[in-house]
Amino acid sequence: MEEAVLVADRHETERTWAFEEGEEIAPGRFAVRLLGGGRGHEAYLAWDDRLFSLVVAKLIRPHRVDDASARRQLAAEAHAYATLQHPVLPRSFDAVLDGGRPHLVLEFLDGPRLSTLVRKQGLLAVEQTLPLAIQLCSALHYMAREGWVHLDVKPKNVVMGAPARLIDLSIARTRNEALHTAGPIGTDAYMAPEQCGVQRIGKMGPAADIWGLGVTVYEAITGRLPFPASREDGPPEERFPQLVHDPIPFSKDVPPILADPIMSCLVERPEDRPTAEDLAGALQPLNAALPKPSIVPRMRPRVRRRPPR
Repeated sequence: MEEAVLVADRHETERTWAFEEGEEIAPGRFAVRLLGGGRGHEAYLAWDDRLFSLVVAKLIRPHRVDDASARRQLAAEAHAYATLQHPVLPRSFDAVLDGGRPHLVLEFLDGPRLSTLVRKQGLLAVEQTLPLAIQLCSALHYMAREGWVHLDVKPKNVVMGAPARLIDLSIARTRNEALHTAGPIGTDAYMAPEQCGVQRIGKMGPAADIWGLGVTVYEAITGRLPFPASREDGPPEERFPQLVHDPIPFSKDVPPILADPIMSCLVERPEDRPTAEDLAGALQPLNAALPKPSIVPRMRPRVRRRPPR
């Protein structure tokens, strides 16, 4: 979920549902408080009588309720949640796609986002970063195997917990859909070159998510982005510095055994990046060597076969 946007005038306030605590969103589903929102949606913490639990209600903003494209996007997101079931991805419990308040009912994750921790702490300890990276690899490996790409991997879409969760499937695509998406699509600073609408680089696929993961882990380790600041309203080379600049090398404080796998995610050609399984395999020995035991299991257990009788 994106940060809440403060409304500045009457026209903007008309674009919010402005639910008060206890107000009914849908039968048996009641608003608790606003969590945040984006240009096209609002997210409320809500109480669901049927589930007897707190949930997140993600609603299309009122001024877009009659927008067919907004409804199609919500339906596509509902399909993604219904299709993808993984411990690192949030669950969806309902999708109300008709009527005056189209919304999704999503699992409420009570934890800080990675972006919040980076903003407050400046960087994440290696003991936290390695398990996090492997957990995200797990989700991206699964999505790729199922024929999906996330296309918006970034610290703001990572909720820290045990395990961490990769949230927001609002722009997730099947691999075939991604191949035919021209771009730009995603969040500028975390977009792979092929997401920026530059056809010469290649088509979008699972490698785009590996790029987003690389930027996310780089930022978690260093507290900064691997490319110069971008200008949203500038020409392509200023809006997308990743198209014209090499990533800033890690400082000498980050050992090559950790820096090299992360930097391998940030090469221009999609086919030259590691897969999620390859990246997890490179990071797993480092994670296993940490002084404290990790909650992250091995990528695969050691298979022990009994000899035939």
